[in-house]
Amino acid sequence: MNATVGYKPKHNPWIIAVTVTLATIMEVLDTSIANVALPHIAGSLGASQDESTWVITSYLVANAVVLPVGAYLGTIIGRKRFYMTCVAVFGISSFLCGLAPSLPLLLFFRVIQRLGGGGLQPSEQSILADTFPPEKRGQAFAVYGLAVITAPIVGPTLGGWITDNYDWRWIFFINIPVAILSLFLTHRLIEDPPAIKEEVKAARRGGFKLDYVGFGLIALTFGSLEVVLDKGQQDDWFSSHFIVSFLAVTVIGLACLVIWELRQERVESKPILDLRLFTRRNFSVSFLMMFVLGFTLYATTVLLPQLLQSLMGYTAESAGMAMSSGGLATIICMPIVGILISRIDGRYLIMFGFASIAVALFHMTSLDLQMSFSYAAVLRFYQSIGLAFLFVPINSMIYLGIDPRKNNDVSGLSNLARNIGGSAGTSFFTTVLARHQQVHQTYLVQNVVGSSQQWMSSVHALTSSLQHGSAALSDAQRGACLRIYQSLEAQASVLSYIDVLSMLAVFCACMIPMALLMQKPPKGMQASAH
Repeated sequence: MNATVGYKPKHNPWIIAVTVTLATIMEVLDTSIANVALPHIAGSLGASQDESTWVITSYLVANAVVLPVGAYLGTIIGRKRFYMTCVAVFGISSFLCGLAPSLPLLLFFRVIQRLGGGGLQPSEQSILADTFPPEKRGQAFAVYGLAVITAPIVGPTLGGWITDNYDWRWIFFINIPVAILSLFLTHRLIEDPPAIKEEVKAARRGGFKLDYVGFGLIALTFGSLEVVLDKGQQDDWFSSHFIVSFLAVTVIGLACLVIWELRQERVESKPILDLRLFTRRNFSVSFLMMFVLGFTLYATTVLLPQLLQSLMGYTAESAGMAMSSGGLATIICMPIVGILISRIDGRYLIMFGFASIAVALFHMTSLDLQMSFSYAAVLRFYQSIGLAFLFVPINSMIYLGIDPRKNNDVSGLSNLARNIGGSAGTSFFTTVLARHQQVHQTYLVQNVVGSSQQWMSSVHALTSSLQHGSAALSDAQRGACLRIYQSLEAQASVLSYIDVLSMLAVFCACMIPMALLMQKPPKGMQASAH
C-alpha cells in the first residue's frame, strides 16, 4: 500500500521522480562547483583568498538553517507550493550571484540561494516516499541517490572547465534554465497527497502560527556549528576566541532548542523539529549512519583531488576526471541496489556497504606519488561502490515504522544529518592532514642529518646532477638540499593522507555491527514499508 493510504499520483511516478531530481542535481552541484573558482572570484572582486572562502561558508550556514525547517514550512503552506518557491528563489538568486559586483553582495545572494535550495532535497525525498508504493520506493531513492552522490563529484570538474573556458559567473548562470524547466514540470506534474492537504487546512484553521522561537534557535545553533566546522582549522580551533565563542553559542543553542521543542509537544503545538522521532530505534541508527555517510563522502571527495593537484601537479579538470570514476560506479550500482532492496533485508545491504567502503579505504592507503591516473581512478571506483550500497538502504530503513504524515520531518532530519556530516568530514580531513603532516615531517627530519650515509649520498648525487661548472658548486648544494626538503615535505603529506584514510576506514568498520540494532523489516515487505 502507498505511503498515504488510498493515494495514487495522477501521473507516472517515474516522470515525477525525474522532475524533482532535476532541481536537486542543480542544488547539490552548487555545493562544490564554486570551490575551484574561488581564486578567480577573489581576483575579480578585489578580495583576498581567505575572504573568498566565505562564498562556501555562507552557503553551508544557510543550508544548515533551512534543512530542518523545510519540512515544517512544507507542512504549513503545502509541499508543492514550498518546493516551487524554493526553486524560484534558487533560480533568481543564482542569477543575482552571477551579476554580483562585489564580494559582500555575492555573499548575500549566496545565502539567499541556499535558503531556497536547502528545501529541495528534503522535499524531493518526501515526495518520492509518498509517490511510490513500498515495493518500488528503493528504486526511487536510487534515482535520488544518483543526484546526491554524483553531483558533488562532478561539481569541481564542471566548475573548473567553466572557469577556465568562460567566466566564473557562468557557474551560477547555468542554474537559470534548469530552474525554469523545473518550475514548469513541477507545476504540471506534482501534487500534494491528501495527508499534506489536510495538514495545510488544519494549520490555516489554527491561525497559521509559525514557531519563531524554534526557527531562531535552529538558525543560531546550526549556523554557528557550520561556522565552527568550516573555519576551525583555519583559525586554529580553540586558540581562537572567534571559534570558541561560536562553539559556546552552538552548545547553548542546542540545549535551548531541545528544551523548547519538547515543550512545544507538551502544549500540543506543532514543533519545528519532531525530536520524538529519535525515540524510534530505526530512525536514530539511520540518522547516525547518514551522518557517517556524509562524513566519509565529503572527506574523500576533497581528499583525492587535493592530493592529485597539490602533490602530483594535476589540473582541476584532470583531477576531476580521475574522480569521475566514482560517478560511474554510482551509476552502475544504484539501480542494482534499488532492485535488491525489495528482495534482501536492508540491514545486510548496509553492512555490505560499510564493509566495502572500509576495505576500499584501507586499500587506498597503498597510494603514493608514483601512482598513475588509472590507479587513482580505480581507487575512487572501488570506494564509490560501497557508497551506492548505503544511500538507498539507509534512506529506506529510516522510514520504517514512521507515520506517513511525518515523512517531511524524516526527510528534513536525514538530509540535515548528511550535510552536517559532510561539513564535519571536511573539517576533520583538513585538521588531521595539517596536524599529522607536522608530526610526520618531524620524524622524517630526524633522518636528515650529517651522520646519515643515505642523506650524504643523496646530497652528493643531486649536487653532481645540478652542478654546471666549478663556480656553481655552492648553488648546486643549496639546490640539492632544497629538493630533498621538498621531497621530505611531500612524503610527510602522503603519510598524513594515509592517516586520514585509515581513520575513515575504522569509522566505517564501526558502523557494520550497528546495522544489527535496526528493526528487521516485516516479512515479505521491503525496508521502506511503513
